[in-house]
Amino acid sequence: MTEAHAALFRPLAVRSLQLRNRIVMSPMTRSHSPGGVPGPDVVEYYRRRAAGGTALIVTEGVAIDHPTAVDNPRVPHMHGHAALEGWRRVVDAVHAEGGRIIPQLWHVGPLWGAMSADVDPDLVPMRPSGVWGKPGVTSYGDDYVARASLPTPAMTEEDIEQVVDAYAGAAANAKAVGFDGVALHGGHGYLLDAFLWEGTNQRDDRWGGDIASRTRFPATVVAAVRTAVGEDLPIFYRFSQHKQQDYEAKIANTPDELKAVLSPLAEAGVDVFDASIRRFDLPAFDGSDLTLAGWAKEVTGALSMAVGSVGIGATLRESRTQGAAPVRDNLPELERRLGSDEFDLIAIGRLHLADPALATTLRSGATLPEFDRTIHEAALI
Repeated sequence: MTEAHAALFRPLAVRSLQLRNRIVMSPMTRSHSPGGVPGPDVVEYYRRRAAGGTALIVTEGVAIDHPTAVDNPRVPHMHGHAALEGWRRVVDAVHAEGGRIIPQLWHVGPLWGAMSADVDPDLVPMRPSGVWGKPGVTSYGDDYVARASLPTPAMTEEDIEQVVDAYAGAAANAKAVGFDGVALHGGHGYLLDAFLWEGTNQRDDRWGGDIASRTRFPATVVAAVRTAVGEDLPIFYRFSQHKQQDYEAKIANTPDELKAVLSPLAEAGVDVFDASIRRFDLPAFDGSDLTLAGWAKEVTGALSMAVGSVGIGATLRESRTQGAAPVRDNLPELERRLGSDEFDLIAIGRLHLADPALATTLRSGATLPEFDRTIHEAALI
């Protein structure tokens, strides 16, 4: 193994979580759990990635126990006896292969109805201020944007309390079935992110206002999750600049603003910041080569994880229109940044679909697979 590859295969400890390398399977919605219950095919799907050498699997988004958490009946739940038993089998299979696994707990917030228009019209989406967000560069169709842009009631204090409790309950369930930690989806315009973004949070109470106040709700959720899982299990937190409502939106325009956003989350209990961008190696701010993951680590002192287009020459949005995505030789850049400890983990999504034994492929130096959306994105293999 070369010194460059050695950066990928160093072990890492995060609280009680012991990782055999720095390779993570990124969360990807698969919609293969009818009724919210992961079945034997889901067990095998995750088991194969662990058997292939991947150190940590972050599951697809998993619904917390709240009526508008997710709008797709095939997205798995982290509540209910059948779903939890399904997850127990997943966890046991991954552990048997030497891997580790954490669930990504999810509430879609303002984006309720984006995955399925067939939703209960009596259910009110959870939105900080009752707004979807000002549409910008988005991949959503005009019909959905028009429907979603209609105002709804803002979240009440009771709504906020119920959602916080639902996150804590899901985290406790994850611990009970044997997961090695938990991840929170706090990016892409979903509920936690909607409080951070001024485009969706226009409140004038303690849950809105300046950056520090807009961080209060996600920090409260993190603190509740920390209480639920105790001190041993790590908490990962996905955040992003871009929103699905507008890919050009930002929650922070400078490193100081990013510090104001992320520091309260670290203080509440986040161990690893998962910086979601379309290319892991993009500089985050003018005047510096540091990536978003690099800046997250710099301003908080916490560990960080990068993600985005490893080995692929097209972003996710581009591959959805182009089908096959060309191979991009960006591994030397990944190894340089990971080896210098700019960030601590690398999450890889699409190549894990193309090659369940991706970690073994990387260790051997073999040719990376080509991701083809028409073959790999829909299949549970």
